[in-house]
Amino acid sequence: MIVGIGSDLCDMRRIEAVLERHGDRFKGRIFTSNEIKKAEGRYGQTRIGTYAKRWAAKEACAKALGTGFNDQVFYHDIEVINLPSGQPSLKLTNGALERLRALGKDGYKPNLLLTMTDEHPYAFAQVMIELLPNKE
Repeated sequence: MIVGIGSDLCDMRRIEAVLERHGDRFKGRIFTSNEIKKAEGRYGQTRIGTYAKRWAAKEACAKALGTGFNDQVFYHDIEVINLPSGQPSLKLTNGALERLRALGKDGYKPNLLLTMTDEHPYAFAQVMIELLPNKE
């Protein structure tokens, strides 16, 4: 059963302007070290798109959690990762993980679904939170 859904559309030009103006300060406030490493390993618009998609994913996840960036949910608590298959996913920590766990019900475990895409000048992400039967 779906217990949360969120989406975000981000203008890549806005992220590019903030990166030019605030650079490492902005990166360090919003992105994890792994996300920065992934983006910085790319060039030009691909680099900007990588940051913009991750920004959109964090915003979409906060919406799906039902909190936005309130109630102890911060940008660093939401990290975009890739599964071994390459599929994007999310790793939640601290307040975001606590909120995710609170959405669960007895006999069910929460599962996060993420999709991201970009087409200059926009980046888009959608997050769904579903509860799956606990098979333990």
